[in-house]
Amino acid sequence: MEDRDSIEVLICGAGAAGLILAVDLARRGVSFRLIDKLAGPFAGSRGKGIQPRTQEVFEDLGIIDRIAAAGSHYPPLRDHHDDGGSTDSQNIVIAPPSAGEPYRTPLMVPQYRTEAVLRERLAEFDAAPDYGRELQAFAQDADMVTAQVAGPDGIETIRCRYLVGGDGGRSFVRQALQLGFSGMTLGVRAMVADLVLDGLTRDAWHRFNEGDMARQISFCPLPHSDLFQLQAPIPIDGETDLSVAGLQAFIDARLPGDTVTVRNVLWASAYGMNARLADHYRVGRVLLMGDAAHVHPPTGGQGLNTSVQDAYNLGWKLAAVLAGAPDALLDTYEEERRPIAAAMLGMTTDLLEKAKQGDMRRGRDVHQLDLGYPGSSLSLDLPDRQEGVRSGDRAPDALLHGAGGQPLRLFDLFRGPHWTLIARSVDAASLPPASPSLHVYRTGADGEFHDHEDQLAAAYGLVDGALLLVRPDGYIGARATVADSDRIADYLKTVQVSGAELEPRGMQRE
Repeated sequence: MEDRDSIEVLICGAGAAGLILAVDLARRGVSFRLIDKLAGPFAGSRGKGIQPRTQEVFEDLGIIDRIAAAGSHYPPLRDHHDDGGSTDSQNIVIAPPSAGEPYRTPLMVPQYRTEAVLRERLAEFDAAPDYGRELQAFAQDADMVTAQVAGPDGIETIRCRYLVGGDGGRSFVRQALQLGFSGMTLGVRAMVADLVLDGLTRDAWHRFNEGDMARQISFCPLPHSDLFQLQAPIPIDGETDLSVAGLQAFIDARLPGDTVTVRNVLWASAYGMNARLADHYRVGRVLLMGDAAHVHPPTGGQGLNTSVQDAYNLGWKLAAVLAGAPDALLDTYEEERRPIAAAMLGMTTDLLEKAKQGDMRRGRDVHQLDLGYPGSSLSLDLPDRQEGVRSGDRAPDALLHGAGGQPLRLFDLFRGPHWTLIARSVDAASLPPASPSLHVYRTGADGEFHDHEDQLAAAYGLVDGALLLVRPDGYIGARATVADSDRIADYLKTVQVSGAELEPRGMQRE
């Protein structure tokens, strides 16, 4: 087979993380290929929880309404008792949106639907995953990575500037790099299956034998379908029969009478639970993300969401370095994301212990809205702030009004692959010029946007003369005053923009 021309990024693994990274690179004009050894798209519902922070990412990528239409809110949990009675409870907190947090309730979207929406979005950039292509070897030098990929037509050599492994918990990329995968096996096995069945209503997530790890079993109705997702612990040893007959026998051993009749099994998996973290996320021109970098119990619905955040953090940094930013910018990917994953592993393991006792309550701690990078080398506060929203924190939303009178959300200004500089009551001549990579907006009496309700002050503590720099991934990069505008210019040079483009408008050369 003939070799293809070199590309900038090769993404190995077309799951949620790989698709997010592909969409983000596509909208930035970065050349890439997205490959997966599977013959076609993943068919299961497995990672069905879409947390509020991920919904914000999906809004930025232009797919939140499609995702919401493909899913629903979580139904109440219905515990069935031995005496034939039942008790309903709402274990997933449902909260109305606020000015700063437009999404405050997790959505339930089967993973196959989430990935289908992402593929649809990718197609709008005239791109698609290449299925049936397996990475078999790679080598890197100072400038490029050379990858050997097996496909329907034989072995193909792909040359790329960077290789990203999003190829799952058994990652070939991680193993080829000989990176440690530190952690532990948790001594728990479980099954998850997508079933067509009779005997249960679709108005609740049904659970039987609460707190009994030998017999506990639950059935969650998947939205806009006739499917239920079965979840249950299984013995550590031995084979598990995932056929219709096997699952019927498994259910009959745990439920009274003929409670449930299995009609079809569309997808099923049996797996052991681990909590593990890659020793590093980057080795030269090769990076890891998603399950290739961290695996954990499914409790709390963190896996797919953490993988999405990995890709969202990495995408703008890859694009910036490819456009000329210092290579060291890619080191901040591990600096920022690995501590988040380490904390997530601890949280999901704790939630697993609670789930063993029947406690399935989930609150704000799983929403990922409070995660950030305040200690990152990319976070600059001038002067240093100890209270309120700081650099590295998630940038809250707020309601503004354009000078023409129309309402506008702050997230509308953030949307896209650019940096955003907000200046309150600052003269335009004191600010760097706008560019494709930097959008500059002024609020105040002479600004193009007005903050009639003073929401920027409430959300950010923004006062007259203040500058707020927001990263492409929606986190605060820097807070300063107009007196520190030269520091903002220096900061931007380190991440993406350089040269005369950053000189204040009043100082631009002819």
